[in-house]
Amino acid sequence: MRVRQRDFERIRSVLEEADAEGPLTAREILNLLDEHGEEFDSAHRVATVLGRHAQSGEVEVIRDQPYRYEFTDRNN
Repeated sequence: MRVRQRDFERIRSVLEEADAEGPLTAREILNLLDEHGEEFDSAHRVATVLGRHAQSGEVEVIRDQPYRYEFTDRNN
């Protein structure tokens, strides 16, 4: 499994475990990852991973200030 896919699955898993609702900023996601013992380099890395998956439709990017991210189908 490629590193980016593993990172994506780690993010998805923590958000599901935390029962996070609604769109979250990369910083909020990074904080949740940290609280669940998952180390990530930065909020920028979180945004990069999620932004790449937005191209396939797995994540919706809400282009606000700041950007927010939401999984389009959390059941997969």
